[in-house]
Order: sequence, then structure tokens, then C-alpha cells
Amino acid sequence: MKAASYRFKRGVTAAALACATAITTGCGTFPFDKPAPDLFVLTPKNTFRADLPTVDWQLTVELPLADAGINTSRIAARKSAISIDYYQGANWIDTAPRMVQTLLVESFENTNQIIGVGRQSAALRANYTLLLELREFQAEYKNGEATPYAHVRLNAKLVRLPQRVIVATKTSDFSSKAKSGGLNEVVHAFDDALGKVLKNIVEWALTAAPPKLRNNPRLR
Repeated sequence: MKAASYRFKRGVTAAALACATAITTGCGTFPFDKPAPDLFVLTPKNTFRADLPTVDWQLTVELPLADAGINTSRIAARKSAISIDYYQGANWIDTAPRMVQTLLVESFENTNQIIGVGRQSAALRANYTLLLELREFQAEYKNGEATPYAHVRLNAKLVRLPQRVIVATKTSDFSSKAKSGGLNEVVHAFDDALGKVLKNIVEWALTAAPPKLRNNPRLR
């Protein structure tokens, strides 16, 4: 590669020379040439029906499986059934599956009805685990409309440990229409749709197994 030549005024540092050389030769990029994307967060659920049982078993929540198109921190959008796009300059705070896992754990904690819940970990001796598959997590533009729906669909399997027996299965599927096509309103629609999914899964899981371990000899 042909060396680049430069004329410098007094006071130019070696670091500036290295940076200029990198830009000219294509061996690197200027560290601040693009603005950082806006980061968006969603919230856990903290309101539940009043008759939830208090359970004395422990639960782990596994990382949801997801297709590559939504297994990303980019905010996905669909304008047709056969393509997927992403909003420019905007990301979730984490990948969608990890964000859903975190918010689901926090939602279980917010019930104050479970003795222990956490991510899959050897440190937590769980009686049940929740296997998850995130099947939809995108904004959908229907019939050419400018205002999308946030669509969230989560499949859950409650598995008894250590037998690894599926106790119950649940799919929670909600869509929420944004108030406008603006990104902030789209994120609010995601928060609404995911909140309904979280509430649905938490309430189902806490009632799908006996609340007391003594009522289930296999878990004593």
C-alpha cells in the first residue's frame, strides 16, 4: 500500500498522525464518526390479580430462544410477512430475549408471592424452571398503515425439576397499537404489549403447580 504523506503544523501529536494515517489508508475509522444509537428500555409488570397464591417453591427463568431476526438489540419492524427491517439509530438496552428474561424475573419478584426466582444458575436450587421461546417481538405495519402495532408472543413451559417433566404449557400473545408512528410511541406500544404478556405468564405459572411443596411429594 502506498504510503501517505502529510504536512503538519507545529504541535501535532503522534496520536493525531496515527489517526490521520488510519483514515487515509482505510486501516481504521475515526472513533466518533457516528452518533451513538438511542437506547430504549421496557418495564416489568407490578400489578397482578389479588387472588394469586403464595408459593413456597423456587423457580428459574431460562433465556428465551428466538429467531435471529429478533435475537438482537435492534428494534425490529415488519411491513410484510416475508421481510424484516429495523429502526435506524435506535436499540433496546439489551438483546430482546435477555431483556424479556430480566423483566420476567423482576415481574415474578414484584408479586411478592414466590419464595425465590432468578435466572438459570447453579447457585439457585430450583424446584421448577420456565423454558421460553420468544416467537414475535416486532412492530407490524398492517394494510399500509403509518402507525404500527407492537406484537409480542411468548411460549412458556413450566418444567418440574429434577425430573424435567413438563407440568403445563402456555402461549401469551398480545398486540398494542402505537398512538402514532413516532419511535417513542412505538416503544410505549411495546411496553404495553409486553406488560400484558408478562402479567399473563406470571399469573399462569404461579397457579399451574401446587403452591406448597408438601402437597407434591416429588418436590420434598
